[in-house]
Amino acid sequence: MSGQPDIVIIGSGVGGATVAAGLAATGAEILVLEAGGHIADRPENRDQRAIFQRGHFRPDETWYEADGTGFNPGNYYNVGGNSKFYGAVLTRYRREDFDEMQHLDGVSPAWPIAYDDLEPWYGRAEELYQVRGTLGEDPTEPVHSQPYGLKPVADEPAISKVRARLKASGVHPFSLPLGVDIERWLAKGKTPWDAHPNSFDGKMDAETTALAAALKHENVKLQTGSRVTRLEAAADGRVVAVHYLRNGEATVLRPKLVILSAGAVQSAVLLLRSANDSNPSGLANRSDQVGRNFMNHNSTAVIAMSPWFRNDSVYQKTFGFNDFYLSDGEGGPPLGNVQLLGRISGTILKGAMPAVPEWLLNLTTAHSIDFYAMSEDLPSPESRVMVDGDRIVLKWVRSNWQAHERLVAKLKQVLRSAGFPVVVSRAFDKRTPSHQCGTVRIGSDPKDAPLDVFCRAFDHPNLFVVDASFLPTSAAVNPALTIAAQALRVADHIAEKDLAA
Repeated sequence: MSGQPDIVIIGSGVGGATVAAGLAATGAEILVLEAGGHIADRPENRDQRAIFQRGHFRPDETWYEADGTGFNPGNYYNVGGNSKFYGAVLTRYRREDFDEMQHLDGVSPAWPIAYDDLEPWYGRAEELYQVRGTLGEDPTEPVHSQPYGLKPVADEPAISKVRARLKASGVHPFSLPLGVDIERWLAKGKTPWDAHPNSFDGKMDAETTALAAALKHENVKLQTGSRVTRLEAAADGRVVAVHYLRNGEATVLRPKLVILSAGAVQSAVLLLRSANDSNPSGLANRSDQVGRNFMNHNSTAVIAMSPWFRNDSVYQKTFGFNDFYLSDGEGGPPLGNVQLLGRISGTILKGAMPAVPEWLLNLTTAHSIDFYAMSEDLPSPESRVMVDGDRIVLKWVRSNWQAHERLVAKLKQVLRSAGFPVVVSRAFDKRTPSHQCGTVRIGSDPKDAPLDVFCRAFDHPNLFVVDASFLPTSAAVNPALTIAAQALRVADHIAEKDLAA
């Protein structure tokens, strides 16, 4: 790449990698800057003691509560971002998620676009991420203009029996839409993929699909070990420089367009740290909404046990159900989504229960099955990301927790009726990034939102923010596919409006 790139993309997670894939064929010179490096193919990738007990992959980083208490976040800095560790569930938001929805604890606001506006790009995102799935099983599934191109990942025998039990108890299990080539994954090792890092082992993450597709084009380059520290904006609002550190050396780039895709926390932090005389509260922050409306799904692990059930599965994570998604099943407000977790072993469980002997945990998990209950976290301006010098301050104000507790109670009831007499649960805390989103949201009015409906900053015509931070609501399903769909939509918009000339 000679001279200055036309486009700099900051971050290589789902947003950044997918928008790069969408723009690659335009011929524009594109440089993707990634703060981390590639995840090497090492034994630790499938070593559950290394991952869950020793925290081998956790970042050497401290964030802070509003009261000054420090904590170690579960965010990763590597090519592919957090998607390298994700559960590869690539679900569409439900049609209703784009409309205003009344919850037990408040209102989830309407999006500035409708489901139909995004639907064509959902299909393209499913193709790009090679989603395995099937239609017709989930009553809440919105209309698809095209079917899934690949068959769903099959249930293992023990899981198939549980699906049948749940169906008999009156719920509607559906095959999770997954970005996993299960044969390739298992060929490398007999482990789950959920929370296990991927080094081109069969998981369809941001690096192995979207970024790999983008890098097939000579006009797209990836540069690792490049941590962006500041964006420089001119008096007319245009971003004129990207400042970053590479191997300790300060460097400046002057592209025509900047696409910020560093994640819901780090994108907000970078905008706030880029304040100048014309933008004293940070870039794109005329609305005072940058960093606000932070959302992190209300999430709980629910483990169902029975001495008469033998779980010999390896990966397990193949179905979910949405019977309590649009209502509580009794005409009340929505509660959320239920899906299987990746198979929890005694080795994994010991990371959370260090005092219990591992052999006893293995005995327990041999007779259990593991679910993930997920409820919407409602946007609030008081739930926010802030900066205090070099510190990142995260003030997460949980919302809709009563609805989540009801979802967990409903799930426990369903599991007991399906033959599991003992059901226990444990909520996830802020150390686990349960789909962080919402800090630089899209909207139709610059007084209320930093970005327009194509993720362009209202105040900076050549700045886009394309990652989980643009989401106006968290819904109660995994957000990766919605981020990817919007990234492809934004890429098409940029190609038409900014690069066509």
